[in-house]
Formats: sequence, C-alpha cells, structure tokens
Amino acid sequence: MKSILAFETSKEAFTHEELTNEMMGKLISYQQHLEQHFQLSTLPKGVIWTNDLLATTTFSNIPIPAFTREDFIYMSPQLEVWQSLLVSQLESKEMDEIHAFYENFSEEHLFIILAHELTHHIDLFVDEFDDERHDSIWFEEGMCFYLPRKFCLSEAEFQKITDIEQSLVNCFVEDYGMHSLDEFGMASYKGSVSSIMFDYWRSYIKVKSLIEYADGNVHHIFSLYKEWHEKGREIPLTKYFEESQK
Repeated sequence: MKSILAFETSKEAFTHEELTNEMMGKLISYQQHLEQHFQLSTLPKGVIWTNDLLATTTFSNIPIPAFTREDFIYMSPQLEVWQSLLVSQLESKEMDEIHAFYENFSEEHLFIILAHELTHHIDLFVDEFDDERHDSIWFEEGMCFYLPRKFCLSEAEFQKITDIEQSLVNCFVEDYGMHSLDEFGMASYKGSVSSIMFDYWRSYIKVKSLIEYADGNVHHIFSLYKEWHEKGREIPLTKYFEESQK
C-alpha cells in the first residue's frame, strides 16, 4: 500500500512523516495476519494521511478523522487531536481514570485505529463498500475493533480497553438508551461524539461476548453471520445470534 501525505503545507507533512512511516511498517505484520486467517485478498491502494480538518470536511463529513473507502484509508496521525477528541467523549462525566487514559492515548492505540480501518477490507464481511449498508454495521464495526486489539495488544492492554468501553456503555446508557444495535447506520453519525461512539463501544462489547460464548472461535461467529446473510436476513442479526445460542 502507498502512504500518501495529504497536508496543506510541506512543513505539516514533514512533522508527521516519521510516525506515519512507523505505522505503515507496523501494519505489514497485521496485514499478513489478516491475509492468512481472515481472507484479506484485496488491499486498498493506500493510506491517505491528512489532518483532522481535511479528513472531516474535505474528504468526508464524518466527524471522526479515520475512515475507509474501497480504494483508500483516510486517517489523521495527529496524536494530540485524537487525545482531545477522545477526552471530549466523556462530556461532563466524572471518570478520572478514563479521562487520564485518553489524555495519554498512545501511538500504540492510534495504530489500532489504523488496523481497524484495514480490517474493513477483509472478504469475510458480506457488504461491499458501495452497498447501502444496513442491518449488520454493528457486527462489522465491532469485529474491526476486536481483531486488531486481540492480535496487536497485550492481554492486559486488551482487558483495559475493554473495561474502559464497558464502563462508558454503563455510564452513557441513560443518555442514549439501549436501542437495538441493528439500528446502527448513517443516522448514528449525526449526534455528539459520545452518542456516535456509544454504538461503537456497544458493538465491540457485543462482538467480544459472542466470540467468548463460542470459546474464542472467531470463525464460528463469522460462519453464523454468513449463514444469516445467505438466508436472506429474515430476522435482525442480533436476534439470529441469540437464537443460535439456544
């Protein structure tokens, strides 16, 4: 994959060149893992590294500066921007430990976001990039967090981020309710940062719980997802998984 620096000045590009090179080098190992185990057969043409303003106003109107399309991954490498954005998720909630974690959000966790975007390209997901995605966005988004975290983080780091996001779900449930994950769609991106991330947190927690119920067999969960799709998506995916566990 190409690494493309798309900043407004050469000085800004130079500032981020070292980090983006490190990220791209590290991505090779995860890419190979996906190719060997999760049917990554077609890579995007490259990663377009850009600043948060260009990512969210010029290249898209999504308020999160990382996303993927069929040909390219777009992402901001600005660690301080991510730290500020992630802290803003907490709004006025008093969550000192989580606040401190996001204030010190590391390059390692920034890499997980990049790996998340690459995971969207595996062939095990049945929706295509140009499809009008519905019904199962939560599954894809949750899995795109689970796989890189499980492969790239230590067990302690994996458990910590899981505990943080479970705490956030518990904290914000009164604000945003427990609507069905099957409703996760483009409308989910129209609220505040915390309301947007609420469904991401829930999706990750749900996928993790499904895999744990399957004794860690990720491919079994993918097979049920594919089965649901091939049967015509007659019932919501969340309900299909629930009935498969009976």
